[in-house]
Amino acid sequence: QVHLVESGGGFVQAGDSVRLSCVASARIFSDSLPGWFRQAPGKEREFVAVIGWRDAGPLYADSVKGRFTISRDDANNTVVHLPMNKRNPEDTALYYCATTSFSKFGSTSSQSFGAWGGGTQVTVYS
Repeated sequence: QVHLVESGGGFVQAGDSVRLSCVASARIFSDSLPGWFRQAPGKEREFVAVIGWRDAGPLYADSVKGRFTISRDDANNTVVHLPMNKRNPEDTALYYCATTSFSKFGSTSSQSFGAWGGGTQVTVYS
């Protein structure tokens, strides 16, 4: 069983940048597509971003487009990053790393994602 572990969260000031990382226990990112979700208190888990596939670039939620960037460490197919710029208090949430299959690329539903990490908390204060 593959395990995903997120890191990089914490208390950060609005406008500052931080990078979340996800490390897999095996090289699954070469055989699947890693992505990020988040869940704010009292809200449903929502899609944030997923890595691109073939000629398609990464997908982003409208709320983070232009501010967050998902990237994969090609030299190490066990790591994926999510630099977060221009964060605001609405970005406060528990951020999860997850993977989806190539055949499900384009779906932003959490049901399309299989392996999940335990999450890393990001709290943005103004």
